[in-house]
Amino acid sequence: MIRTVDLRGKTLTKAGYLSELPRASLDVAEAVRLIEPILERVKNGNEEDLIALAQEFDGVTPPSIRVPTAALEVALASLDPGIRAALELSIERVRKVHNDQVREDKTTVVVDGGLVTEKWIPVDRVGLYVPGGRAVYPSSVMMNVIPAQIAKVPSIAVASPPQKDFQGLPHPTILATCALLGITEVYAVGGAQAIALFAYGMSGVAEKCDLVTGPGNIYVAAAKRALRGTIGIDSEAGPTEIAILADKSALPGDVAADLISQAEHDVIAAAILVTNSPSLAEAVVAELHIRVAAAKHSTRIREALSGIQSAIVLVDSIDQGIDVVNAYAAEHLEIQTENARVDSEKIRNAGAVFIGRFSPVSLGDYSAGSNHVLPTGGCACHSSGLSVQSFLRGLHFIEYQQQAFLDLVPTVLTLSSAEDLPAHGQAMSARLENLS
Repeated sequence: MIRTVDLRGKTLTKAGYLSELPRASLDVAEAVRLIEPILERVKNGNEEDLIALAQEFDGVTPPSIRVPTAALEVALASLDPGIRAALELSIERVRKVHNDQVREDKTTVVVDGGLVTEKWIPVDRVGLYVPGGRAVYPSSVMMNVIPAQIAKVPSIAVASPPQKDFQGLPHPTILATCALLGITEVYAVGGAQAIALFAYGMSGVAEKCDLVTGPGNIYVAAAKRALRGTIGIDSEAGPTEIAILADKSALPGDVAADLISQAEHDVIAAAILVTNSPSLAEAVVAELHIRVAAAKHSTRIREALSGIQSAIVLVDSIDQGIDVVNAYAAEHLEIQTENARVDSEKIRNAGAVFIGRFSPVSLGDYSAGSNHVLPTGGCACHSSGLSVQSFLRGLHFIEYQQQAFLDLVPTVLTLSSAEDLPAHGQAMSARLENLS
C-alpha cells in the first residue's frame, strides 16, 4: 500500500534527501498552455462567456455569475445549527490568532531631522478563491477572509465553482460561511476563469483585483502562474502534503489516521512517515490496511498512499529524521516523538508544525486558530502560509529636514559619481542653489 525508503546508514545533502522523496508529477507549465484560451475568453469576454465556461467545465448554467444577496441570506438561515456553531467557534479562534499578526507602524529617527516611517497598508481589493470539486471547504472561506478583514482590506470578493446540485450556485455551506463573515460579494465561477476574472475584471460583472489568494487544482495554480504580475498571488498551491516525524513512543493508530486524513484530499496527495523505529513502521502499515479499507474514500486514499509521492522513511535517529523533514519542507509537519517540543525547535522548513499527539493536522485544518492555506511542493523552505501580512504592504515614508539633508549631500554625491549616475548627484546639488 505504501513504499518504504531506507535511509539508514546514509548521510545525504538536502538535495540528496529530496531525490529520495519525490513528489507527485504536476505539469503546471502544460496546464498553463491549456488554459491560455480560457484566460483570453475571460479577458475579452462578458458574463455570457463566464456562463458558457460554467456549462463547459461545471456542467451547470448559473442564473448569474454574481450570487444574489438573498441567496447568501437563505444559505445562512438554512445552515444546520451544529455546523453553524462549529463554524462560529472556529472563526473566533482563527480571529484570535490572526489579530496578533497585526503590524504596527514604526518611525525610525535616523538622525535629528531625518525620519523614515514604515507603514503597513492593505491592498485595495482582493479576490479570494474557495475550491469546490471533491469536497466542500467552508474552512477555506475562513482562512482567506479573516486575515484579509483583520488587515482592513477595503474590498473583498470570493469566488467558488457553481454546483449542479444547487442550481448553479456555489455550495450553500460556502455561501453561509461568507454570510457569517459579512462577505456579500460572491461569484459562482471556478477554476482558471475565476482567477482570470479577478485578474482582469469584467465590465458589468466584477472589478479588477490587486491580489488573489486561496488553494485550488492544477488549473488554478496555472492561472496564478500565468497572471502573476497582472495580479499578485499568494502561491501556486499544489497537492496537499503531510509528513510525520515519529519514534517508538507514537501510537500506530494515530499515525495511520493522520496519514489517511491528508491522503483523503486527492489521489496525488503526499503522505510521509519518517521514523527511527522499524516496529512502528510495521505497525503503521498494518493499521493502514485496516483503516483504509474502512474509509469512505478508500479508493482515493489507497491511490494516494501507493503513489511515488508517499512513503515510510526509515532513519537511524530522530536527528537524521529532522534533517530529512527539513529537506522535504512539508506543507504540514507533525512531530510525534518523546521530546516533541524540543525536536520541534529544530524545524526550519514547514508550512505549519503540529507538536505532540493531541495536535493533529485536522486541528489546523479547521479550528486550532492557525491558517491552513500553506506552501506546498517544498515551497515552505522559502515561503510562509497565508496571514494578515499577506494582505499588507510595507511602505517607507521618508522625511528629511534641511540640515539633515545638507549633512548627506557629500555622501550622495560620492556614491552617485561612483555609480556613474551624475544626475542623481545633480538632484542633490540643485537644492543648494536656493537655501533659506
